[in-house]
Amino acid sequence: MTVTIALASDHAGFALKEALVADLRAAGRDVLDLGPDSEASVDYPDYGARLGDAIAAGRADFGIAICGSGIGISIAANRNPAVRCALVTSGLMARLARQHNDANCIALGSRIIGIEVARDCVQEFLATEFAGGRHAGRVAKLGQIKDIAA
Repeated sequence: MTVTIALASDHAGFALKEALVADLRAAGRDVLDLGPDSEASVDYPDYGARLGDAIAAGRADFGIAICGSGIGISIAANRNPAVRCALVTSGLMARLARQHNDANCIALGSRIIGIEVARDCVQEFLATEFAGGRHAGRVAKLGQIKDIAA
């Protein structure tokens, strides 16, 4: 089974996105680069939405969202109910996001972490399986929050 990883960023995350796309392709991964194509100023909500749409439509199994802080693009991606995007700043956070929260997307802040930490985050995220068990019911509740609040 081929696993597709979608990446999207804003202008602040462009250089980090490009480096990670190259790393993933060099490792033989199937990559969907959702842009942008340059460092020209763009709006992170547009690219977070693209990433969410790709995951919801099944064009990607996992996503990596990148902006200056990682915050804005993670908020944008998480507007799509199919997305569970976790802002991570370490490999441990990335591993726990998959293991405990079944995250299908991570967000990285290009102004917060460097390339080596970003690579560690991606490696841990992609190498970790969801643990299930006691976490499964909690993750299921994430999809019901709107119903619970009503």
